[in-house]
Amino acid sequence: MVVVGDDALAHRLAAELRGVYGEQVTLVVPPAQRGVRPPMVGRTRATALFDRVSAAVNRASGNGDSAGARTLEPPGSERVVEAAELTEAVLADAGVERAAALALVYDDDETNIRAALTARRLNPRIRLVLRLYNRRLGQHIEALLDQASAVAAAGAGAGPGAGTGPGGADEGGEVFDASTTVLSDADTAAPALAATALAGTSKVVQTDGLMLRAVERPPPAPGEVADPGLCTLALLSATTNDPAGADGSESSGAQGPRLLPDERAVAAATGRGTVVLENVSYSGPALSAGRSVVPFGSLLSRRLRWSFAGLVGCVVGLAVASMVVTGEPPLQATYLTLLDLFAINDPAIGQPLGRQLLQLFSGLVGLLLLPVLLAAVLEALGTFRSGSALRRPPRGLSGHVVLLGVGKIGTRVLARLRELNIPVVCVEADPEARGLALARRLRVPVVLGDVTQEGVLEAAKIHRAHALLALTSADTMNLEAALYARTVRPDLRVVLRLYDDDFATAVYRTLRAAYPDALTRSRSVSHLAAPAFAGAMMGRQILGAIPVERRVLLFAAVDVGGHPQLEGRTVGEAFRAGAWRVLALDTAAGERQVDPAAGSGSSERPSGLVWDLPSTYVLRAEDRVVLAATRRGLAELLGRRTRERAGA
Repeated sequence: MVVVGDDALAHRLAAELRGVYGEQVTLVVPPAQRGVRPPMVGRTRATALFDRVSAAVNRASGNGDSAGARTLEPPGSERVVEAAELTEAVLADAGVERAAALALVYDDDETNIRAALTARRLNPRIRLVLRLYNRRLGQHIEALLDQASAVAAAGAGAGPGAGTGPGGADEGGEVFDASTTVLSDADTAAPALAATALAGTSKVVQTDGLMLRAVERPPPAPGEVADPGLCTLALLSATTNDPAGADGSESSGAQGPRLLPDERAVAAATGRGTVVLENVSYSGPALSAGRSVVPFGSLLSRRLRWSFAGLVGCVVGLAVASMVVTGEPPLQATYLTLLDLFAINDPAIGQPLGRQLLQLFSGLVGLLLLPVLLAAVLEALGTFRSGSALRRPPRGLSGHVVLLGVGKIGTRVLARLRELNIPVVCVEADPEARGLALARRLRVPVVLGDVTQEGVLEAAKIHRAHALLALTSADTMNLEAALYARTVRPDLRVVLRLYDDDFATAVYRTLRAAYPDALTRSRSVSHLAAPAFAGAMMGRQILGAIPVERRVLLFAAVDVGGHPQLEGRTVGEAFRAGAWRVLALDTAAGERQVDPAAGSGSSERPSGLVWDLPSTYVLRAEDRVVLAATRRGLAELLGRRTRERAGA
């Protein structure tokens, strides 16, 4: 496996492939003096020092090629290649021609596309995983690279099936998968970040029309039985409410969260909160934000609307009085009143006194109508002119989410929150940030300013907010904003985007100890996104991930065929506590569908998603299931080396 990148995601992905899937990894990164190193604590500093000494020795001995790439080989199964520029020579030195998969996770879309085109030319059979923020461009690039692989396979006579898709068989009959997968770390992490800020602690995974909804529930009161939902996905830490307790990471031991527990563990876990699956269903595609439309109610202010209401009441009163005085029908009386109002009726000379007084009152109301109409026109023009400008937070806003930072991650989280109809106020220091265009189109209030300056969070109504999402790329800025917000409102729900695990653990436990009544969560985008990229490199699509405290639970769609842990077993037998669990039977793609209630029968049923599978249903090779899995459980189930050992 070859991983190429310039930020934290590349290091996370390489560690995921090496530590969880047991793969040999070549990591291509910029040189130490040009690349941004992740924060290092404790033993990592010794490793970094060793790398720098090795690099100095290599430079002194003159090792390297014309492309400026240096190869470092620290102990373990990871090979590190440092290159200032990603060229064809660097990719060849990294072993792309012999690799099974290549992940291009640079933060720049153009760099990833250029490298993908080069890699496809060097090795048409390699599996490509690209990190692209532009969704539409990603779809076109994915189709282009798959077509290039199919054409190359057909031209080389890659075996049966060549030319029909991105894959085939080589001369030795070995089947290879040359597919292209385009992913976005922002799209992968945004649902989890947005769900963390919601009041109901609902966790939603939605992709390709499939929606899974899980909810975090507190421990039941003594004598009560908790509702298990469809199934229990996780048990929360036993010390969740203890400031000195476990931090909810994988190193928390027995007191930490337990993913995919069995029924006996759930029954014995008294006093623990749970994460239960509530719903698995198909849903339509997400609606686009659409164009900016000024709401009708914002055209006129409240004062003008009340002024118009008063004038309409005066006209109605004058029309009724005209009916009484002149005896005219209602329509005729209203018509005469409007003529008097606009001063285009003949003077009421020689008519009764009552008619003359009504005409005078109508003229007076007409004089009052003129400035109101002028004010309405000017106010409407001002509203349309400001429709393209950023909105300020309304005066009475409360119960909203303050979103700090609208870069790549913040933009996706903003879109997700607005899809859920959650009121949002954005805080951004850069007036050219990419998310401001979306905020303007969705008419989301924005405060431009540095969050470290006094008064910026106050302008975002932080004292009346429901939650703070600090999602900038600077850990210290996110921490400073969280600490200041807690001084304004101690019970504020805070979600921090932090990269370094040790730093995040210290911040998490300290904030929880200082503010025991407030919810604090720390999230790493690379930690949430790396499992999806690793699964794509193994040739599997990860539907999504939900955070359980500081661990991650994955959802994947898997074909039963070829997996002895699933094929031929019942749903109950296939379940492995702490590793994986079958949630639903995906029958949307099949023509002849099987009724799960019939066991191993062959009766037909309408296509769809069957989530209420009985534990006695036997999984067959043609079935496709949706399952929940831990990172290591998914690696054991789908890992390439696990299947090779089983075949041997």
